[in-house]
Amino acid sequence: MSQDAQPVRSLRLVMVVLAFSCGATVANLYYPQPLLDEISRAFSVSQGAAALVVTLTQLGYAAGMALLMPLGDLLENRGLAARTLVFTTIALVVAGLSPVFGVFLAASVLIGITSVVAQILIPYAAHLAPEEQRGRFVGTVMTGLLLGILLARTVSSLIAEAWGWRTIYLVSAGLMLLVAAAVVRLLPRREPGHDVRYPHLMRSILTLAREEPALRRRAACQALMFGAFSAFWTTVAFELTGRHGLTQTGVGIFALVGAAGAAAAPVAGRLGDRGYGQVASGVALALGAAAMVLADVGVGSLVVLAAAGVLLDLAVQGHQVLSQREIYGLRADARARINTVFMTTIFVGGAAASAIAGAVYDLAGWTGSSLFGAALPVLGLAIWTWSRVRARRGAHTGLTPVG
Repeated sequence: MSQDAQPVRSLRLVMVVLAFSCGATVANLYYPQPLLDEISRAFSVSQGAAALVVTLTQLGYAAGMALLMPLGDLLENRGLAARTLVFTTIALVVAGLSPVFGVFLAASVLIGITSVVAQILIPYAAHLAPEEQRGRFVGTVMTGLLLGILLARTVSSLIAEAWGWRTIYLVSAGLMLLVAAAVVRLLPRREPGHDVRYPHLMRSILTLAREEPALRRRAACQALMFGAFSAFWTTVAFELTGRHGLTQTGVGIFALVGAAGAAAAPVAGRLGDRGYGQVASGVALALGAAAMVLADVGVGSLVVLAAAGVLLDLAVQGHQVLSQREIYGLRADARARINTVFMTTIFVGGAAASAIAGAVYDLAGWTGSSLFGAALPVLGLAIWTWSRVRARRGAHTGLTPVG
């Protein structure tokens, strides 16, 4: 074997470990979505109250991105990830054994906070990869992340059908320990180059949000898109089990429609590279709204409901890729902090939408929650339209628009 072959092979192993770790960790956010009906019965709470599990998990994730993710610029990355995963394991065990709903909700918050390891490992992958291969290797890690998101609902449904809904939390707890061990044993150390203090780093994040209007716009629009996504997947399980009489296995199979969203990422990336990013973003926002309306009018048909889920996932994933392509070009030296602003905003939006969708579902059923979800991309489309109008005005006057 040549001297160069071994480092390449070792790097490939590292990237596979990173991809699996990201997917397994981020899946913790999505395991509860198809289980809400069973959770509501187990704790004798309303369906709207059960939806708080999704809300608080996502809020925890947003808090983790805001408070823990910047530590990747200060602390040794491998150790930070492994230690955080130990707390994820503890939180998952508590959730799986919770005797009362309040304890379960508190554990859900901690699961969300510590699952931010997935977002710590993505820039870590970018640092480890050779510059000429960075895109390919980071793409590999992102594929693992996306598969974790897409398969989590199916896996949790199938495990719940076989062994009960609590089992997925205990299985994931064991998996997190394995991931922590793999991170320590197989990944190289990486000491960050920054020597600033944590408070200064946090202040610089706020400065970025204030000084970059494109970042604010992209974060707001994607938060609205993710809000529609969260509204759909938080409440659709109630319709699948109630209206259509599906078992947990059936819900898990239905959740596989989300895998179609993976096809949007490379297409959106190519459109952005060819200069169609702004137009494609508007199309994605419109498609998201149309998908939610289709979900409302076609709820009586599993085929139509699945088609709506496919369209929504395509719109959300495509818009996110287009957004990231734009914002990562703003400041090359601050991509991790830009990602903190972007992803934190998205998950705050998703958490709020989950809570509102659950409450609306209790009051107005599927029609109320689906039309609420449709209104969110429409608002994003209004923001996109306003930004395009201002850009054209700026082009005509020779001035750079500020938003």
